[in-house]
Amino acid sequence: MSSPQQVGVIGAGQMGTGIAQVFAQSGFSVFLVDAKPVQLAQAEAGIRASARRLHEKAKIDAAAYERVQTQIRYETQLSSLQACDWIIEAIVEQEAAKGQLFRDLDSIVQPEAIFATNTSSIPITRLASYTQRRDRFIGMHFMNPVPIMKLVEVIAGLETSDSTLQRTLATVALLQKEAACSKDYPGFIVNRILMPMINEAFCALQEGLGTAQDIDKGMKLGTNQPMGPLELADFIGLDTCLSIMNVLFHGMGDPRYRPSPLLRQYVDAGRLGRKTKRGVYEY
Repeated sequence: MSSPQQVGVIGAGQMGTGIAQVFAQSGFSVFLVDAKPVQLAQAEAGIRASARRLHEKAKIDAAAYERVQTQIRYETQLSSLQACDWIIEAIVEQEAAKGQLFRDLDSIVQPEAIFATNTSSIPITRLASYTQRRDRFIGMHFMNPVPIMKLVEVIAGLETSDSTLQRTLATVALLQKEAACSKDYPGFIVNRILMPMINEAFCALQEGLGTAQDIDKGMKLGTNQPMGPLELADFIGLDTCLSIMNVLFHGMGDPRYRPSPLLRQYVDAGRLGRKTKRGVYEY
């Protein structure tokens, strides 16, 4: 079973940069694409700094560190991905944007290439419907921060071939990560469980059950979580949390997944978490 040789990662945000880094560390040639040159410059600086920290802590060896410096190309055009045999999409968590991207890629990238999406909630079968390669379309949901977290959720769509699934599982192993396979339902495994907890924390905050600090302290010290749910929401991005809850709510048709009004209000106010320096907390 062949492994990919040239990997294209689309989206130079927090997830895309992490995905590009781990592929380069593992020996793959990587093309990181983003339409914004400023975003690419930030991504390159962030990747180099992340790899340096990992090397200094002996988490990666000198060869892996060197590969990060030399095996990632930073590009602004999708046309640079023509020869790639594996594509990973890591753009905004909106179906319309992802769907249009995959339509565009279908006519650019070689027909044999596998398309993967890093979506954290949108059904894979639905995203695959935007392409002409539904048998070569799969979900690879990396966890944040990608260079540190070991898990990759792997989600096969209704028409994903067994060959594509097996190649994906083998590729996850080459990245020295662990795969958890999920059926193709909204939210998959992790966010199907995690996001309702975060949403309930916002409901508790709205009702005055406790302060944000006490809600987070209760969950950290009472259930041994490294971050409380509100702190974690700020880290993920409140807009991303809201998008996932909307997918769960509309996809499952169950009122228990209705997004918290307070979560909606924070997003409406532009309080998105760490990336805007203000969410539940200020940074």
